[in-house]
Amino acid sequence: MHFVNEQLMVGNIDDAQKQPPFVGSLLFVSGEHATPRPKGVAYNYIPLKEFGQADPEDVKAAVDWLAQQPQTNKLLVCGRAGMGRSVSMVIAYLLCVKGMTYADAEKLLKARRPGATPIPHLKETIDQVRLLRQSGSGSGPAPGSNVLRRF
Repeated sequence: MHFVNEQLMVGNIDDAQKQPPFVGSLLFVSGEHATPRPKGVAYNYIPLKEFGQADPEDVKAAVDWLAQQPQTNKLLVCGRAGMGRSVSMVIAYLLCVKGMTYADAEKLLKARRPGATPIPHLKETIDQVRLLRQSGSGSGPAPGSNVLRRF
């Protein structure tokens, strides 16, 4: 597990299955794995394909859910290895919610998570997510719904 800032962390499947007690919210994004719903922790599952471009609707759902979490919660975003999809969802959150630039967010994640490799075409996908968020459209679950999604 790697801290991005005081509130955000990225991790792998092991971190998702055995998160530290200070974690208040867990977003799991590995489409090829499952992890049990943790007790006492806000949880969302958005299955993303490994090494592939993400659907803007899925990225929007991740960003919206993370944005709905209490500011006091430590947010842990996990994928299989914690280097691609999880890093990408945190970058998207930092751009769409916290107002960072893509270059600054990518630099931060690469500094805090050695081996960080954003998913293909992430910047373009985030541009689409921003448009979706501005228009208020999107067909995913309501932010903060903590719905377990499986496809």
